[in-house]
Amino acid sequence: MGLHKILKIVAAILGIAGLIFWIMLVAKGDEAVKATGEGVDALMYVGYIVLAIIVLFVLVFVLKGIFAGNIKKTLMSVGAFLVILVISYALSSSSLDGLPLVDNEPVTESASKWVGTGLHMFYILAIAAVGAMVLSGVKKLTGK
Repeated sequence: MGLHKILKIVAAILGIAGLIFWIMLVAKGDEAVKATGEGVDALMYVGYIVLAIIVLFVLVFVLKGIFAGNIKKTLMSVGAFLVILVISYALSSSSLDGLPLVDNEPVTESASKWVGTGLHMFYILAIAAVGAMVLSGVKKLTGK
């Protein structure tokens, strides 16, 4: 029995289990579920199992692809990403001036710094992507 058939069977079992638990949840009624939360756990466990299976397969196939391909290029790409992360972290500020409250609590300096890091990374990677597209277009026009 191939992996594809096994995965189809597992997906069918999880789909049927999820459908059954959902029907049980709907049968209890909105008010009962809101008041007690009864019936939600089983549905959440199906979701957790599906998430675990997906994460496992993604990790397996990513690692398989890394070791089957050119590992030097992969490590260079990860290294470049980490360099951009460090540069973005260095550029970001942990200032809290003018930031609104979140759930009636102030934003921490660490959260402010990491949000700034994410924004700087986005800007740097977006500029790099646009630059790569322009460079590719120029090379295509010049015929090289």
